[in-house]
Amino acid sequence: MKKYDVITVGSGVVDIFIYTGMHESFAQGRKMMCYPIGSKIAVNKVHYDIGGGGTNTAVSFSRFGLKTAYLSKLGDDDNGKKILSLLGKEKIDFIGRLGKEFNGFSAILDSKEHNRTIFTYKGSNDFLKKGDLNLKKINTKWFYFSSMLGKSFKTQQFLAKYANKNGISIAYNPSEYQAKKGIRYLKKILKYTAVLILNFEESQLLSGKKRLNEIIKRLSKAGPEIVCITNGPKKIFVYDKNSKNLYSALPNKVKIVETTGAGDAFASSFITGMIKTNDIEFALKLAITNSESVIQYIGAKNKLLTWNEAKKKIKKKKIIISKKHLI
Repeated sequence: MKKYDVITVGSGVVDIFIYTGMHESFAQGRKMMCYPIGSKIAVNKVHYDIGGGGTNTAVSFSRFGLKTAYLSKLGDDDNGKKILSLLGKEKIDFIGRLGKEFNGFSAILDSKEHNRTIFTYKGSNDFLKKGDLNLKKINTKWFYFSSMLGKSFKTQQFLAKYANKNGISIAYNPSEYQAKKGIRYLKKILKYTAVLILNFEESQLLSGKKRLNEIIKRLSKAGPEIVCITNGPKKIFVYDKNSKNLYSALPNKVKIVETTGAGDAFASSFITGMIKTNDIEFALKLAITNSESVIQYIGAKNKLLTWNEAKKKIKKKKIIISKKHLI
């Protein structure tokens, strides 16, 4: 039976990137991209790629040299076949199921400022049932869970309990939609989670708190041993419940071409760093380095680094990490 370093459990979709060339505006307390109803708007260009939190992170793990499998439900259609082809090229085993539902699809609208709005249809990704699992193939050190809804969310809950019984560590990256539902909604996964990774807005929504120390205290109490909070170009925080140390680092200023996949690159790289070195400071440097590589190019996977590439870049980059003890 094949032994994996990590199995990702998350969505796999075909992405169409639409470069609008339109500027952002500010309304309702946040940045917006607004389009007049009934208009026909010419766009600068379009680009097709494979996306989704499950496949993005699987490719990242595999390029870092980890034995990787991808678990989800794909449509038995052209888009599903495109995803299977990518997985094969990236040396990732597919241990999920093909179904009759249409495969997931996303339309990603990019602004002049290179922020994006994503319209996503989950399709088959929402229909992974417990009966679709082949537990004999689930032989791994880690699960990486990205956001899944519907029947697939229930299956993740089952897998979280299965992981706890079988000595499998869990990394979890829930979505904003899930975070809005609060800790109680996610508690069946959070209580078995080793590393929770989310952005600052999601951390506020999930915890129901506003201040960093209160957020960390609330999320740690829910189960995770390590809580990692990103915030775009602002400071990143990582809290280790066992040592009670809070680590922080500021990303470098780089030219941003397209931000889709940056969060997946960060999360998968941080987990890779922990798997390979069990060193939070190195894992944080690896995560920053790989996510900065991704945002300088089009697509979520095109410039994901290999292990050797990342190590070389880390040596050249100046990433300062601060550490303080929280009581």
